[in-house]
Amino acid sequence: MHIAIAGNIGAGKTTLTQLLAKHYKWEAQLEDVVDNPYLDDFYNQMERWSFNLQVYFLNSRFRQVLQIRKSGKDIIQDRTIYEDANIFAPNLHAMGLMTNRDFDNYSSLFNLMESMVEAPDLLIYLRSSIPNLVSQIHKRGRDYENSISIDYLSRLNERYEAWIHGYKKGRLLIIDVDDLDFVENKEDLGRIISKIDAEINGLF
Repeated sequence: MHIAIAGNIGAGKTTLTQLLAKHYKWEAQLEDVVDNPYLDDFYNQMERWSFNLQVYFLNSRFRQVLQIRKSGKDIIQDRTIYEDANIFAPNLHAMGLMTNRDFDNYSSLFNLMESMVEAPDLLIYLRSSIPNLVSQIHKRGRDYENSISIDYLSRLNERYEAWIHGYKKGRLLIIDVDDLDFVENKEDLGRIISKIDAEINGLF
């Protein structure tokens, strides 16, 4: 079974992925942030490094999805292959931070890869307001994220909502995280688990 968690920067994807992996005894596939050689450069000079960063993420996620299906294990994935192509890359292009040539090249590469992978059995979308995202980003204190603007997060949120509204690839569970503290409050985590249980039972 392949479960994936989607959501904007700071929505709590990685934390929830780890908590659910522990609860269900699933294997967690986390986003490659620590070893990503482009992130620091990208946040300092977005226009120069946007294409490189997006191709790196695309390659990393494509490899992940192929491994997930091949493994035959129950795996929960932090962020999907669809988010970069539907949210991050188009946003960079719209902001003038990725050229038409690079965006067309990237989109062509994504379309080819997408044709070769299956969608997750269940997609969990963490919906969050901008103030909540900003609070979470500051709380975790990653240096390279200090330069993320509210305008940038707002643009991403709009694209996330549009993408989720049209998502038809499989089962979808939307969780509003603004009023949830699934790290400190076991009841909040329990509510999320109950919703996931209902979705998973519907898969079989």
